[in-house]
Amino acid sequence: MRRVLAAAVLATVLAGCGAGAGTPSAGPSAIPGADKLVACPPTESRPPVSNGLPDITLPCLGSGPDIRLADLRGPLVINVWAQWCPPCRDEAPYLAAVQKKAAGKLQMLGIDYVDTRPELAVKFALDRGLNYPHLVDREKLVRTPFKVGGPPVTVFVDKDGKFTLHNGAFTSQQQFEQSIKDRLGVSL
Repeated sequence: MRRVLAAAVLATVLAGCGAGAGTPSAGPSAIPGADKLVACPPTESRPPVSNGLPDITLPCLGSGPDIRLADLRGPLVINVWAQWCPPCRDEAPYLAAVQKKAAGKLQMLGIDYVDTRPELAVKFALDRGLNYPHLVDREKLVRTPFKVGGPPVTVFVDKDGKFTLHNGAFTSQQQFEQSIKDRLGVSL
């Protein structure tokens, strides 16, 4: 009996010392600057919506809990981006400007997509003033539901949790704000 108990305790201890411990993928505290990002907020658990966001849970790039996309409701803009993506760099100023104008009218969320350099993703978000929460999708989980051929992809989520997509970068502030108005009914 003692051997069984000792083996169970040892297995539990070793499980906590897995391959990811202490690496950047182990959590935001291991990524330089991640503590400066806007924290992911806790979300209310909700049933998935027909034609709504996928039932996928992603970790926060900064601090805060993992987020289950199916729990989210709008008006919300989700931007799928990567620091290695030139069009993402081009549209980042439009995202930052909308975030500043949208306080109280619209929520924003980023998804760092298939990025092998989380420290550069954190730097990208901080340097470009993307002052809203960001999630991480290293496994391409949003690829199919958001039709991601490559970033950027912008997802517009209405109050009922249903979404529409814009594939590719926005080319002007006016184009981005008009899409928000047309798809979500929010004027900035």
